[in-house]
Amino acid sequence: MTDDITTTQLATDDDAAQLVDATFDLTEDGDDSEAERPWLRPGKWYVVHSQSGYEKKVDANLKARIASYNLADRIYEIVIPMEDVVEFKQGRKQTVQKKVFPGYLLVRCEMDDETWFCIRNTPGVTGFVGQSQKGKTPAPLSRKEVETFLSAKGDGKEAPKRKAPKLDYEIGEGVRVKEGPFADFSGQVAEINADHMKLKVLVNIFGRETLVEMDFSQVAKL
Repeated sequence: MTDDITTTQLATDDDAAQLVDATFDLTEDGDDSEAERPWLRPGKWYVVHSQSGYEKKVDANLKARIASYNLADRIYEIVIPMEDVVEFKQGRKQTVQKKVFPGYLLVRCEMDDETWFCIRNTPGVTGFVGQSQKGKTPAPLSRKEVETFLSAKGDGKEAPKRKAPKLDYEIGEGVRVKEGPFADFSGQVAEINADHMKLKVLVNIFGRETLVEMDFSQVAKL
C-alpha cells in the first residue's frame, strides 16, 4: 500500500459527493434492529484519525472520493461521534452538539487494498488507529467498542445535581471514569479547575491519549 495521491482527482467530485450522500441516506432507512445495533450492519468499523477541527471536511472529502472511486458498495458509512451538551451562554440555557472524540471519525467498510487506499489518502486523514505497522491492515473495533462509541449521544438534559465532591485530586493522579461515554476508562489528571469543579483527564482512546473534560463527580480515584 502507498500513501501517494494526486489531489487533482478531487477537483470535480462535488456532484459525486451529492450522489454518495444519497446512498448513505438510504442505509439509515433499513432494519430498526440494525439501526439500533450498529455492529450488526455489513462490514466492520474502523477508526480514522484526522487533523483536529477538520472532521467535517474529511467527511465531505471522503464521501467525494468514495463516489469517484465507485466504492459505495464497500465503504458504507462515516460517523463523527457527537453528543448533546447543555451550556449556559449570556444567562441562557441552550443545547449544543459537541464532538465526543475530536480528531477522530468512524468508518464502516469492507477493508481491502482499494478501500484502504481511498480512506488513507483522503486529504485531512492522518492515518488509521490500530494499524501497528505501515502496510498492515488496521484492526477493526470490537462489538463493545462500537456500542460504546456510537451510543455516546447524550439526551441534551442537564445532569442531576450531585453532592459536591471534595477537592482532593492532584495533577498526574490516576482516576477511573464512573459515567458517561468514557465509563470504565482510566486516565491521568492533567488539569484541575476548582472554580468550576472540573478536571481534564488524559484518557487512552483508540490507542492515543486524548484530553477530556469531566466533572469531579464523574471520576473516582484508582
